[in-house]
Amino acid sequence: MNNQMKLAIHGGKPVRDSFLSYGKQWIDEQDIQAVTEVLRGDYITTGPQVGKFEEAIAEYVGSKYAVSFANGTAALHGACYAAGISTNDQVITTPMTFVASANCVLYMGGIPVFADIDAKTYNINPQKIEELITANTKAIIPVDFTGQPAQLDRIIKIAKENNLIVIEDAAHSLGAKYKGNKIGSISDMTMFSFHPVKHLTTGEGGIITTNNEGFYKKLLQFRTHGITRDPRQLMKQDGPWYYEMQFLGFNYRITDFQAALGISQLNKLDFFLETRKKYVEIYNSAFRDLQEINVPFQEVHSDSSWHLYIIRLNLEMLNGNRKQIYEALLKENIGVNVHYIPVHLQPYYKQLGYKKGICPEAEKLYEEIITLPLFPAMEEADVHDVIRAVRKVIHHYSKKKT
Repeated sequence: MNNQMKLAIHGGKPVRDSFLSYGKQWIDEQDIQAVTEVLRGDYITTGPQVGKFEEAIAEYVGSKYAVSFANGTAALHGACYAAGISTNDQVITTPMTFVASANCVLYMGGIPVFADIDAKTYNINPQKIEELITANTKAIIPVDFTGQPAQLDRIIKIAKENNLIVIEDAAHSLGAKYKGNKIGSISDMTMFSFHPVKHLTTGEGGIITTNNEGFYKKLLQFRTHGITRDPRQLMKQDGPWYYEMQFLGFNYRITDFQAALGISQLNKLDFFLETRKKYVEIYNSAFRDLQEINVPFQEVHSDSSWHLYIIRLNLEMLNGNRKQIYEALLKENIGVNVHYIPVHLQPYYKQLGYKKGICPEAEKLYEEIITLPLFPAMEEADVHDVIRAVRKVIHHYSKKKT
C-alpha cells in the first residue's frame, strides 16, 4: 500500500505534521491593546466597558437590552430566575446540547424535560415539544445547535398558546439569522456564550439579550447578589451609599477587561462569520460525493453562523465504527471532537431517573457524528488537510473502496 494512503494509526504518514484543534480563538494586537488600556486604567472588575459591551451586543442583534455574565451557564441560570422557574416547574429542552442547557433548570429546582430532535436539522422537534407540555410546564429552552437556529416561529407559537417563556440557548449562533431576523432579537430571552471556541471571546463570558424590561431588571440584580441601588426599587433610602439585597442572587459579573476584549472582537465578528461560511462551502463541496458521510442539512429560511461543522457517518456503508474513524482522524493530526453526548445519558441525569430510549433520534445521532475543525484562525490549507484526512480515512473503512 502507498504510504500516503496507509493510515497513520497503522504506521503510515499523517496528513499533517502538526496537530489542528477543532476550535481556537482569534486574538490580534488590537484585542491585546484594548485589554491593556483597561488594565492601565482605574477599573479592572465591573466598569464602563461592561456597559459599552452590553450596548454593542444589543445593537448588533437588535434587542433593547443586554446583560452580561461571567459565563454562558451563569447567563442561563439568570434567565431561568428571571423567567420565574421554581421547584417542580417543568422546562422543555433538547438533549443534544452541552449540559448547561438543562443544568440551569435544576439550579432553580425545576425539572428538565427532554424533547427529541428533528432527524434532519438536529435541532429540537417542535412537535415533540407540544406532546410534552403539561400543566407544570413553565418554559422552553431551544438550542441553536451548531449555529443553525431552531424552528423559532413554531416554538414561539407553541409558547404563546400555552403561556410559556422561551429562553433561547444561542451559544452557537451569534450572528445567525432566522427568516431575516438576527438571533438575539426574537425570543423572550437569548443567551450567547463568549468561550474561546465561540464566534467571539471574552475568555469566559456570556450575555442575555431581551426586549422585556422586567426580565432586564431581574437579570441585572441576579448577577450581583440580588443587590440594587436603583432608587425606584429601594424599600427605603438611608443616603447615597445605600443599597439593598432584595433576594438571593449570585456574583456572576464579568470584568471590564473582558468586556474590552469583547468590544474589540465584535468589530471582527462579520469577518469571522464570512470566514466560517467560506470554509463550510469548501467542506460541503469536497464531501458531497462521499456517500459514506452526510454533510449538515440547512433549512432554507435559516442563516447559520456555523459554530460547528458536523459530519454524520453512514455506518452501514463502513467497515469501522465511529470510535475507529475518530481515532484514525486524530492520528492524522486532525483535532476532531463529538458534540454532544445526549444530556439524559449522563450518569447524574440517570441518577435522577432519566432513561435511555426517551429520545431515540438524539441517541442515534450521537452514535454517528464527528465534529471537524472550523474556526477563523484556520488557513485554507488547514481546511484542505482536514478534507484529505477525512477522505483518506473514509476510503480505508469504506465497504465499496471508491
